[in-house]
Amino acid sequence: MLASVLAALTLAAAPCSATRADQLGPFYVPNAPVRAKVGTGHVLTGVVRSTRTCRPLARARIELWLAGPEGDYGPAWRATLFSRANGSYRFESHVPPAYSSRPPHIHLRVSARGFRTLVTQYYPRRGQTRGTFALVLRPR
Repeated sequence: MLASVLAALTLAAAPCSATRADQLGPFYVPNAPVRAKVGTGHVLTGVVRSTRTCRPLARARIELWLAGPEGDYGPAWRATLFSRANGSYRFESHVPPAYSSRPPHIHLRVSARGFRTLVTQYYPRRGQTRGTFALVLRPR
């Protein structure tokens, strides 16, 4: 009983505004390996939801890529994962580096059946080793 009440409160309190889109960038490559880890030092978690109902979306495809520790992009720093039944996801990497004039960031491309594909970026704060990023998708 308590668990269902807490779940309902969490759902009601969850933000359901669409996640802000951001640039794809020139380094996107489709078909990254299915894996949830490309390094250690930074953990990104969140929940994929619908703007219409605010309900979690299971099996959303989340593609992630970031610059390697030296500021270069490559296959070792790309991953594809899928949200769990409760919409949650977890991705582990090295701390994203700044490079050129860009601040540290992780690119995300999120797709789910019946929803518009979201392309966005997560920007951790300096020194941050854990982050939470809600991915809220708009229906088609």
